[in-house]
Parts: sequence; structure tokens; C-alpha cells
Amino acid sequence: MDVRWWCFIILILQSFFFFLPSHTQTDSFTSVLISQNGLDFVKNLLVNKAIASIIPLQIPRIEKSVRIPFLGGIDVVVSNLTIYELDVASSYVKLGETGLVVVASGTTCNLSMNWHYSYSTWLPPMEISDKGIASVQVKGMEIGLSLGLQSDEGGLKLSLLECGCHVKDILIELEGGASWFYQGMVNAFKDQIGASVETTIAKKLSEGVSDLDSFLQSLPKEIPVDDKAALNVTFTDNPILRNSSITFEIDGLFTKRETNQVLKSFLRKSVPSAICPGNSKMLGISVDEAVFNSAAALYYNADFMQWIVDKVPEQSLLNTARWRFIIPQLYKKYPNQDMNLNISLSSPPYVKISEQYVGANVNADLIIDVLEANQVIPVACISLVIRGSGALRVMGNNLGGSVRLEDFSMSLKWSNIGNLHLHLLQPIVWTVIQTVFVPYANDHLEKGFPLPIIHGFTLENAEIICSSSDITICSDVAYLDSSQQPQPRLSLPRSTPWTTKIL
Repeated sequence: MDVRWWCFIILILQSFFFFLPSHTQTDSFTSVLISQNGLDFVKNLLVNKAIASIIPLQIPRIEKSVRIPFLGGIDVVVSNLTIYELDVASSYVKLGETGLVVVASGTTCNLSMNWHYSYSTWLPPMEISDKGIASVQVKGMEIGLSLGLQSDEGGLKLSLLECGCHVKDILIELEGGASWFYQGMVNAFKDQIGASVETTIAKKLSEGVSDLDSFLQSLPKEIPVDDKAALNVTFTDNPILRNSSITFEIDGLFTKRETNQVLKSFLRKSVPSAICPGNSKMLGISVDEAVFNSAAALYYNADFMQWIVDKVPEQSLLNTARWRFIIPQLYKKYPNQDMNLNISLSSPPYVKISEQYVGANVNADLIIDVLEANQVIPVACISLVIRGSGALRVMGNNLGGSVRLEDFSMSLKWSNIGNLHLHLLQPIVWTVIQTVFVPYANDHLEKGFPLPIIHGFTLENAEIICSSSDITICSDVAYLDSSQQPQPRLSLPRSTPWTTKIL
């Protein structure tokens, strides 16, 4: 078995993200379930690609001595046995208590071979030989293997529980030499040829599973996102095997790059009680809100959430003259001076997912700076609590969307220019949020969050379901036989059209 196709199939298993409604893990934030439709999809690839990839397959040469009346003992050699064609009539995949079974039945394969015989006569003493080629058709062959899956120190271990190949019937047709005379003699090789085919295919399958297990053991346990963050993809428990599904539990949180350290402790509140409608989709990608909050905590602690805003669509907003009727003391003390707004988050954003909406609360400090004689003079700080809601959509293999401002509240944290009438400031702050930060967020949300889909595959007819604390993408999958493209990576934007600095 070509190890590339084995790896291909297992990576599909790792990419079919679904959630399991009756199993709860406090240290797992992504549940991976492959439904029967998904298993059938994997089975089709396994049969059509993996098994077919063994062609051409060499069978070891066979030597045999045959006794023919009046001729005596004849040495016959069958060599260069090669399977050059294989056709599978039907196949199925089934899950058991310890693993999964894949069976291809009603299989036929065609072989080519060389034959050669020789014998010595005693009267007169001489050696007689002949040779030719032959075509072989194997009918009614069944190929099957049983695989065990279990978690091993955060990785996935694959073991071969059973492997076999059974040949029902063989038809041999000789060509060349006196083939019409020796047809019966070569037919005596049917059992040996059948046994060699069975042994060779079973051995090839066993080698493929062993190579694949080594490959799985070498897989990284985190996926780099950027120079700061990685996604923890360790398995937290053994796979759960049921009659028509296989489920994996994965950590799934954002961590500091190369340290596997989460900056904040998270618990999964509950596992959703609903699944994709009718369980008819091949896969679902379920993300707990803790995953988003772990990303927010990581970037907050990495000091990526502070902005200096000195350019806005309505630039007059950043001059004290625009504020003279709102904060008279500011204009009086710093007449016609340019300003900037220093905005920093005072705590990590909090993402909340429910059946009705996806929302986020952001706590931020807005410091009003006056620019005078090449000096930056902080004059006041306003605490903001911003509440927004989002709309989600699937774009190709990305999860994207948009956000809108629902409302916000303000309170004065400190001031060097006396008391401020915050209700008068509200329209300006609203304008800044709407014209700067909402477009900033939407610009990057439109690009989308790359979903864990393998190169060469694409989502089809995807649907999004929100439940209590989870987002689930239910989708079918299509395979595109094209060259692989570079894996998309998440990155934190460093600038926007209206932001000159992000500290």
C-alpha cells in the first residue's frame, strides 16, 4: 500500500470536525466525529486511491516440479508475475469495538507472467525446454483490514489488528511455445499463484499501516498561527467508536508559540445537545467559544491590542477646534492643536455564543492626547465598554463574517482638564468606533478564519449552526485533484488605512 494514500486518508479523518452530543471533556474544546456519510466518503477514497495505488505490484517467482506420465519429472518456473489491473465491485466500512474495518469484495485483478519448463530424457540423453507468457485473471477476491486507533501522549497511534486477502478463483491462459500442450500443467500453479497474490497484497497492506503509524507519531502537536500563537491539536482521549461514527476529542485552544502554554484557564461549559440536522452532512467543524477567548487572551497578553489613531476619515475630529463646544476647557488650554486617540484594551475581549447570536464585549481605555511642540500630552482617559454582534458565513474553506456595533457605555477614569460631560462626547466616540474600528474589524473578518481542511478538499453546501457556547459548520466535502497550495496562516494585522501605529 502506498503510504502517501494512507496518510491522505488519516488526514481526512483528522479534518472531519464534528461534535459528540453525549460526551463531555473539560480539557477538550474541539470534538471530531466522522458520521457514516463521512466514513463512506473516506472508504471510497481508500478503495479507489489507496488500493489502486499498489499497481503495478510484483509477485515473487514460483518454482515447482510436476510429474507427467511418460515424460517424468518436469521443472516449471513462473516468473515476472505482475498485477497490472485491479477492479473493485463493492466495498464497505464498518466500525467495531476496537477500530474500523474496510473490506473490498467482488474484486478482480489481472496479472501477466512468464512461464518456463525444462526436463531431461534418458533416451536419448538430452534436455528439453519451452517458454512463453501467460495472462492471469483473479476472480472473486476479497481484501480487508482492521485498524485500531488510540491516543498516545497527545498523538494518534494506528495499529493493524487484522489484515487479509482471499482469492476465490483463478483463470490462466498461456501464450507462446507449445502452450496448448502445457496448459494443464501450468494450471497446477493456480493454488500457488492465488496464495502468492494473497500473501503479497496482505504484506503490502501491513507495510503501509506500519509506515502510516510512524508518520502519525511524527505529526506536530501544535499548528503555528503566527510568530506569537499556535493551535494546540493534541488528542485528549482515546477515540470513541460507535456503530456509525468515530469521535476524537482535541484540545483546540490557542497557546503561546512553542511553549504549549495557555495564558488563561478555560472550561468547556457544555457540549451542544444538537447535531447537524439529520446527521446527513459528511462533517461538522465545531468550535467552542473558549477557543476564540483563548486567542483573545493570548494576543492581549502579548500587547497586541493597543492602537494610536491619528488618521480618521473625518480628520477634523482630531483637532481641539472640533471639541471647543464639547470640552471648552480643552480648546481653551490647547487651541487649534492636533490630537490623537490612544486606545488600549483593559482586559481581553470576551466572546459569547448563543443560539440567537454571536457577540463580543470589549473593555477599553481611550486616552485623549494633545500634540503640542512635538510633545504628546495626555489630558483625559475614558473607560469604554463596547458591545457588538456578528454575522457568520462560509467562504470557500474559510469562516468569515462581519461585526456591527450594538451599543457602548463610557465613564471618566481620570482628567487633567476638569470634569467632562460624557453625554456630549458620545456622538464623537460613536463616530470613531463606527468609522475606524468597525471597518477595521470587518476588513479582516471578510478574509475569514481558515478552517482545518486538507489541501485538495473544499467545503460544499455548508451551513452554520450556533448553539450554547459553540459554532458548528455542517458541510459536505468535495475532492479536487489539483496541486497543493501553501497552507493559509492566521496573522494579526499590523496596520489599517486609518491607523498609523499599533503598539
